[in-house]
Amino acid sequence: MTAPKKLFIKTYGCQMNVYDSERMAEALGGQGYVETKTADDADMILLNTCHIREKAAEKVYSELGRLKPLKDANPDLKFAVAGCVAQAEGEEIMRRQPAVDLVVGPQSYHRLPEMARRVAKGHTALDTDFPQEDKFEHLNRRPKARRAPAAFLTVQEGCDKFCAFCVVPYTRGAEVSRPAARVVEEARDLVERGVREVTLLGQNVNAYHGGMTLANLIRALAKVDGLERIRYTTSHPNDMDDDLINAHGEVEKLMPYLHLPVQSGSNHILKRMNRSHTAESYLKLIERIRIVRPDILMSGDFIVGFPEESDADFEATMELVRQVRYGYAYSFKYSTRPGTPAAERALVPADVADERLQRLQGLITQHQREVQTSMVGRDVSVLVEKAGRKPGQMLGKSEYLHAVHIDGSTARIGDLVQVRIVAAMTNSLTARHI
Repeated sequence: MTAPKKLFIKTYGCQMNVYDSERMAEALGGQGYVETKTADDADMILLNTCHIREKAAEKVYSELGRLKPLKDANPDLKFAVAGCVAQAEGEEIMRRQPAVDLVVGPQSYHRLPEMARRVAKGHTALDTDFPQEDKFEHLNRRPKARRAPAAFLTVQEGCDKFCAFCVVPYTRGAEVSRPAARVVEEARDLVERGVREVTLLGQNVNAYHGGMTLANLIRALAKVDGLERIRYTTSHPNDMDDDLINAHGEVEKLMPYLHLPVQSGSNHILKRMNRSHTAESYLKLIERIRIVRPDILMSGDFIVGFPEESDADFEATMELVRQVRYGYAYSFKYSTRPGTPAAERALVPADVADERLQRLQGLITQHQREVQTSMVGRDVSVLVEKAGRKPGQMLGKSEYLHAVHIDGSTARIGDLVQVRIVAAMTNSLTARHI
């Protein structure tokens, strides 16, 4: 028998890339590849890239340069680049780094088996098309191996919003939704393999339109026996309709956690970002959501130092954060993305942007600690995901997505257990069984 070939995947960026890497590994499994945790003994190294942050392409070329000695030592080793940098750079990747054998965009990776066969014959392979066929339909045969209790499930891809700072519409294409029946089928398959929680993924997941709304898809998934928890990310404020808001109060399996990026608290900057909502409309939306689900934990995204951002604009962002009091929030300094409308605008001085980012992150961290501390003494449900570092300790996520360490636990991976929070740290909680 032929020994299996080893595949090493390094994943950058968002949860959707994590999901895509998993599907790419499955696709290449049919070509005899099995995953390995190290690049040193791999027969193929695949970089699944992200194009969101500044100098993303340069970081990929740097990583390829770092890995190249492995190929010098083993000429049969294959290099593959996938994801959004692959889509944006295309054949330029092979021109700048001739060691690369295969380049595939995020909408074409179902073609990996055919591309791998071509590469095995000594050719290169490039595919950055936006094909008409449903890539998920081509990947519908999944191996029946046991899974971790929580899994990602892509339901929507692409974006039609064209925010002035974002490359997603150019690298992921227009908004496309998977048919609801196929999403439910995949969820059932995941449950059969041990999954108890799914996070529905999309660049604009609440713009889902796969034959029904996202709210009704959640209701359909809630009927799947054995699926105990449902989450979704990432949402756009403009697509947060009444039915989806109401689902947070009606569907028991829909967790009380919502990631709803606003990006700025300044209406001037929001307009320049092409966000098409205001700070006031966002705050009213948060109020409506909290009426339906008072205990919901809110999460958000912020960009500071966006071109033309004044001190007053930044203070408006700080004030919005004070009003919402996020349990989690992710903040970034603006980075220019070539080809986007904002790329041609004058930048805020780097030292000013740095100072604003530090102030914003300090406020966010303060609120996060206060939310964590408020959990002490509360009873929560934890999905156990793995063993902790201490003997007898297990680690999982609460319904609010807090990381929870359960001391002295006899729970097994995949169990849903009721615990009482006894201590809070900045990034995790400690609990004991009730």
